[in-house]
Amino acid sequence: MVATDRTEETGETVTTALEIMIVDDEPTVGRRLAPVLAKLGCEVETFVNPREAMRRLDEKTFDIVITDVVMKEATGVQVLEHVMRNTDHTKVIIITGFAMMSLAREAMDKGAFDFLAKPFHLDDLRGVVAKAAEALGTPLEIV
Repeated sequence: MVATDRTEETGETVTTALEIMIVDDEPTVGRRLAPVLAKLGCEVETFVNPREAMRRLDEKTFDIVITDVVMKEATGVQVLEHVMRNTDHTKVIIITGFAMMSLAREAMDKGAFDFLAKPFHLDDLRGVVAKAAEALGTPLEIV
């Protein structure tokens, strides 16, 4: 899958990669999710330290940020708030364990695009990312 846009000037279809950030203090999460998203044609950066992720967000705007809620250095809600202060373009997807559903609801109230409860199937992730891409106006299509 790749994101496609039509240029207004020529009407041509241009292929662009969605830029996605993954933030989770469990390194295995990034190692598991990044290849799945890269296979969809997305450019992926992973971070295990949410403070480093927020510094990177000051340098670059991502299309989608996927963040865990409970982390040691900062919460996913703090990452969300950081994104919301800097851009209205980025879609934030919260991932959380079942015990933290109240935090996921708080994140949704603060502007998160969607959330996934851990453990989730990779197809669920693909579906939420595709929904976010559609909302951004760059739908993912199977090639």
